Amino acid sequence: MKNRKLGNLEVSPLGMGCMGLSHASGAPTERKEAVRIIRQTFEMGYTFFDTAECYTGVNEDGSTSYNEELVGEALLPVRDKVIIATKCGVQHGSTDLILDSRPETIRKSVEDSLKRLTIDCIDLYYQHRIDPKVPAEEVAGTMAELIKEGKILHWGISETTEEYLRLAHAVCPVTAVQNRYSMMARWHESLFPTLEELNVGFVAFSPMANGFLTGCYDQNSKFEYGSDYRSFMPQFTPEGMEKGREILELLTHLANSKNATPAQLSLAWMLCKKPWIVPIPGSRKPERLKENLRAAEVMLSPSEIASIDEKLDRMEFVVFGGHK
Repeated sequence: MKNRKLGNLEVSPLGMGCMGLSHASGAPTERKEAVRIIRQTFEMGYTFFDTAECYTGVNEDGSTSYNEELVGEALLPVRDKVIIATKCGVQHGSTDLILDSRPETIRKSVEDSLKRLTIDCIDLYYQHRIDPKVPAEEVAGTMAELIKEGKILHWGISETTEEYLRLAHAVCPVTAVQNRYSMMARWHESLFPTLEELNVGFVAFSPMANGFLTGCYDQNSKFEYGSDYRSFMPQFTPEGMEKGREILELLTHLANSKNATPAQLSLAWMLCKKPWIVPIPGSRKPERLKENLRAAEVMLSPSEIASIDEKLDRMEFVVFGGHK
């Protein structure tokens, strides 16, 4: 497999989104099993692993499962062969996200993340969400200081806008943007020309619309209410499933023509669009992670991509994060 570049950072063509092992996908995976899955993913060929300080869950004994600790333990023996990305600036409140990107908060978060990951330097450190109370220039200035101090190597922004990216990048060059992106969530494509201009990579989270585009779920699928975010995502409601039927039929047809699975085709669609897009799907099942990685072997021509986009433009569906 050919590696990809996020700015000047080289990573595997797909990364592993580690969040679901302890957060937002039901009860946390047992620690030893989670560590085993992450290590197994590395052995498959993944070198890019994504986590965040706020990816936590509650274990059966009431203790907190820190996603960063799982990632750190799993990758410690191969630290020099992997790229670890984590994030700061977000905490989960009782009903909403708590945003805090003040310099002092970022600095405390860096130190805490380094300890949980058991590393000396974070390869890619994201501002997890824009904090309207803190100017982009102030956040970028803090990141520049952390790079100079050797605490982080690169920095990025998750869920950014073009204006915010330009303001931040002018102070301290941004390596990657991490935004929601899939065949059902294309509203950030308008950012692509700016990313090319600035040499900023695009890391796509939820690249299969939280699993919807795998075609593995139907109206009878059940998710743990509250702890599994899919339990309230609109694409998994009866209405959402009905509206999403057309895109799944398209995916199935295209996948069959390429001797691929719907999941692989949906990932190949973005991999073949731009050489600087890196999707980070996650799973608790090693067989799914292996399947995802093989999407890098599925080739789509520019004309095939354009044809797919034209069909997607005419479809209507509902998806978490927006509607079309």
